[in-house]
Amino acid sequence: MEKSKINLHFGVLSLIILLAAFSRLIPHPPNFTPVSAMALFGAAYFSKKHLALLLPIVAMWLSDLVLNNVVYARYFNGFTFFYQGFYWTYSAFIIIGMLGFFLLKKVSAFRLILASISASILFFLVSNFGVWASGFMYPLTWNGLLACYTAALPFFQNTLTGDLVYSGVLFGSFELARHKFPVLQINRM
Repeated sequence: MEKSKINLHFGVLSLIILLAAFSRLIPHPPNFTPVSAMALFGAAYFSKKHLALLLPIVAMWLSDLVLNNVVYARYFNGFTFFYQGFYWTYSAFIIIGMLGFFLLKKVSAFRLILASISASILFFLVSNFGVWASGFMYPLTWNGLLACYTAALPFFQNTLTGDLVYSGVLFGSFELARHKFPVLQINRM
């Protein structure tokens, strides 16, 4: 396969992920974001697993830098590279990417919906477990964990809707581009 085709394919995939990450700067309902969709998209289209995980993580971290130091700057004491509890969010992100390796070996509408719903549930469980485990908002008891998950339930609908919508947009736009521009017909990169 010629190198210019590979570079174009890589560039288009990377651009889609980067645009998705920075769409987090557009005003949106709480938790209606492309986070899980980016992880699934990378897993589906990059054959090199390190790229499939690394590129969405870097894109999300870059958008986090802008969000934390511009949009939410008043909540931080000076410039911040990482926010408290980021490791729970990024751990969920990595797990979702790994889930995508298995569920999206072959991309289909059914598999994408299944992966998106699974990603929403995973993100909900891991990120809210992190909120509870921090010990700042809830007691470190079984009842505290249940209270944490219960308080997070109203946000789950936006997470699920965001994952489904953004997955549809990311995967749909790339598949449309692949049909319009045959040079992008590389199955996995």
